[in-house]
Amino acid sequence: MMRRRLGLLLATSLLAVGIGACSKPKEKPKEEAVPVTVGKVEQRDVPISVSAIGSVQPLSIVAVKALVNGQLERVWFREGEDVARGQRLFTIDPRPYQAALSEAQANLARDEASLRNAEAQARRYVELIKKDYVTHEEYDRITSSAEASGAVVAADRATIQNAQLQLSYCDIRSPMDGRTGSLQVHAGNLVKANDTTSLVTINQVAPVYVNFAVPESALNSIRAHGGAGIAVSATPKESGQAVARGTLSFVDNAVDPQTGTITLKATFANHDRALWPGQFVNVSMTLQTRAGATVVASRAVQLGQKGQYVYVVKSDNGVEMRPVNVFQTVGQDSIIQSGLTPGETVVMDGQLRLTPKSKVEVKQSVGSAS
Repeated sequence: MMRRRLGLLLATSLLAVGIGACSKPKEKPKEEAVPVTVGKVEQRDVPISVSAIGSVQPLSIVAVKALVNGQLERVWFREGEDVARGQRLFTIDPRPYQAALSEAQANLARDEASLRNAEAQARRYVELIKKDYVTHEEYDRITSSAEASGAVVAADRATIQNAQLQLSYCDIRSPMDGRTGSLQVHAGNLVKANDTTSLVTINQVAPVYVNFAVPESALNSIRAHGGAGIAVSATPKESGQAVARGTLSFVDNAVDPQTGTITLKATFANHDRALWPGQFVNVSMTLQTRAGATVVASRAVQLGQKGQYVYVVKSDNGVEMRPVNVFQTVGQDSIIQSGLTPGETVVMDGQLRLTPKSKVEVKQSVGSAS
């Protein structure tokens, strides 16, 4: 009986101890700091640019064609090589045209002899008509014959000039400095004057045009900054480094109503052949420089239901969700119109885990530019 009472007392004591232990308040878990990358809001001068995708076009394209018929005797260049203005490209068999020139020269010599004889007769008849030895009818016939012989000689000389011109067409030379394309007609083939198929096409690649279009909203700024002459840079799409710099040389006279854009052309010296006809490039045109702009890396700017915002890191490592007004994005930076002050620290990576009550742990600090 005594043992039973002792067991009951022990069980009651243990139960009381357990209830007391369960009734103690639990400690609140410590909130974990969110690791983030931060950067400073900077103030600096930022160039305001208009960007577009453009295509490289030759400054000039010439389709070289034959101006006379004949057999293509020789090609003086290799496909795809640079040629200079006046350089010989093709030779067409000149023998038929040399023969035509020789014939015209012989006809001229014959007719000049006839002219000299007719002029001599006309001079004799001048004296005879004064003495009434010949009739006026005979005199008029002789003088007319002399004039006709003179006209024949003039026609012969024109024929010689035409024959010389046709002979010169047998030697085809480059009309400009440029680069040849694929050879369309090889030596030994017959060619026709002004045939639909050109012998070769020459592109002028130094300088070159870059053709691109910008929104009509940029037109006023372009015109305000002088239009033609604005600096333009071109970057191949596969590279991030500007390899060519030129100037705006053409502004179209109308905005395309279907696309709302206006076509522009920039001229590049292209001495190093960095730009190639038909190539697509990223074009950037600097219109002005915004002095003392407030700049932050674009990756710091987030988009929420109420607009754009950034997380600003406070002195106690807390964060503030602050709305901002972005004036323009330039490259990987954003120009802030309002909402930030130069020198403030903002979160650049790790925003998805943040709330306005979060604490942050800085794992990396970088500048405003990425």
